[in-house]
Amino acid sequence: MEALWKQASRLKEQVARQGVFKQFGAGGYGNSDNAFTDESEVKLHQRLEKLYLSTRAAKHFQRDVVRGVEGYIVTGSKQVEIGNKLSDDSQKYGIENTCTSGNTLSRAATYYGKARSLIEKERGNMLKAFGTQVAEPLRAMVMGAPLEDARHLAQRYDRIRQEADAQVVEVSRRQSRVRESAGNSDVISKLEAAEYKLEELKSNMVGLGKEAVSAMAAVEGQQQRLTLQRLIAMVEAERTYHQKVLEILDHLEEEMVSERQKIEAPPPPAAESFMSPPPPSYDEVNGMFASTSADQAVNSVDFFLGEALDSFEAESEFELNLSVGDIVIVRKISSNGWAEGECKGKAGWFPHAYVERRERVLASKVPHIF
Repeated sequence: MEALWKQASRLKEQVARQGVFKQFGAGGYGNSDNAFTDESEVKLHQRLEKLYLSTRAAKHFQRDVVRGVEGYIVTGSKQVEIGNKLSDDSQKYGIENTCTSGNTLSRAATYYGKARSLIEKERGNMLKAFGTQVAEPLRAMVMGAPLEDARHLAQRYDRIRQEADAQVVEVSRRQSRVRESAGNSDVISKLEAAEYKLEELKSNMVGLGKEAVSAMAAVEGQQQRLTLQRLIAMVEAERTYHQKVLEILDHLEEEMVSERQKIEAPPPPAAESFMSPPPPSYDEVNGMFASTSADQAVNSVDFFLGEALDSFEAESEFELNLSVGDIVIVRKISSNGWAEGECKGKAGWFPHAYVERRERVLASKVPHIF
């Protein structure tokens, strides 16, 4: 009999609890078993839960960006240091080199050293922008008060919601006792106090929930805007860096190609002059002119007379000085554009383009050839 009585009491308590749940709802924040089914409160709770997860994910992403940028800055700073050392070494060689073969490589090394210095300067500017425009603002937001304050509001809302869940059970228990006590005033008074506390918790919970949702929504919007702005700033800084580096490299390439063209230009064939037959003697030339015409004599030995159209200043002992109007006996033309000949008693090499062939020469100019 006693067992049946206890079972009936438990059934009454369950029925009473279901009545309270219909009023305040079920389902809960943080997987609570006893929460409210009021539609507006449920939506508020779901909204807050999504905002909490969204802001947490954004915070982790911001922290990842900060760590990545800081690592990039450390690595980039080391690259700047190495690049500046290479710049110094290149410019030092360009200044101190005393190579006897010319100064083409010295100039090229100087150009490269200066360009490398400019490139590393631009890299340093980019790294500085990464630090001041990306890492610092994001770090400040990750550690900032708005996010922490909003999270604290959400946590307070969670605690009050759990208290309200517990209070629902307490009200249900008090209602069962009222039915069992047959109108005991003390039991009824305790039930009324429990119901009043439940209403107060619900009111506080709803108000705090709205405040937490507002704060979390504001933080979420700020996270989205600020993070996107910082990513754009990082892209712009890197884009500016690459554009300026490209300009520097284009200019450097022009300078170095110019130097390469100089060093690859055909030098005066000094070595070839040692292998070529010696110029004819004055007696041989005079004899040839005495026995036949100048044109026939030249043709017979593949020589011809030419007149200098422009002045040429010899740069070595194997080259021949020319003045405008000089008559030259051209004895050999090389495939590289140089010619070998004799003028004013001296033999040597000169640019073939400086001389134009003459079929006839004034007799007054012939003695100046020798």
